[in-house]
Amino acid sequence: MTKKQVAGGVARATPKAPARRVHKVPEDLRKALVSAPAARAVWEDITPLARNEWICWVISGKKAETRGIRIEKALSKLRGGMRRPCCWAGCIHR
Repeated sequence: MTKKQVAGGVARATPKAPARRVHKVPEDLRKALVSAPAARAVWEDITPLARNEWICWVISGKKAETRGIRIEKALSKLRGGMRRPCCWAGCIHR
C-alpha cells in the first residue's frame, strides 16, 4: 500500500498497481530475431507490453507448424514497422 495525499491534507492508503508479467522470449523466436536485424531493431524499440503481445501471439499457436508460421509473420510485420500483432485480442496475461 502507498499513501496518497488528498484534498484537505488527509492521507489514505491506495493499493499498488500489480506488476505486469513480462514474458521470456522463447528460444525459437530469439534465434529468428537474431537472424533478422531489421526486425530486431523494431523489437528493441517497442514497449515491454508490445513484446509480450508478440510473444503471447507466437506461443498461443497449438501446433509447431502454426508457431513457425507466426514467427515468420512476426518478423515480416516487425520489418515493416508494425509494433503489435494485428487483429488479435491481445495477451491474456495483462
